[in-house]
Amino acid sequence: MFKRILVATDGSPLAEKAVAKAIDLATDNAAELTAFTVVRRHAKSHMDGALGFEAEELDRIESRRAEQAMTMLKDVEKRAEACGVRASSALVRSSRVAESIVAAAGKYGSDLIVMATHGRTGLASAFLGSETAQVLANSQIPVLVLR
Repeated sequence: MFKRILVATDGSPLAEKAVAKAIDLATDNAAELTAFTVVRRHAKSHMDGALGFEAEELDRIESRRAEQAMTMLKDVEKRAEACGVRASSALVRSSRVAESIVAAAGKYGSDLIVMATHGRTGLASAFLGSETAQVLANSQIPVLVLR
């Protein structure tokens, strides 16, 4: 049914459920798996909303986060390959998480996005926004959301 699955993860325990399910689906469907994450970019000037950090320090923080994220993605790749799944990983640096996930699904020819949601409702969802809701609203392919 599915040939290429993109699993969006941030390495959290909740996202781990999405990774496990994506590996299971890829195994069951003989599909390829792309493990994907977004390293959030931060504002680098006061006009952009940054407070108290120099641009160089923000670059160092972002680089450390990217290194940690790649380690996490490579672990997902290894786990998938141990189940006989052909896997790859990708990382982007962006402040637009949902947009990046949808774009990655298109770039890698995915026919399913698997991701988790924190399940925020009410004011928390309104104030914080929901990356998952934005992916659901903008994706042209099915999205499997796990809680």
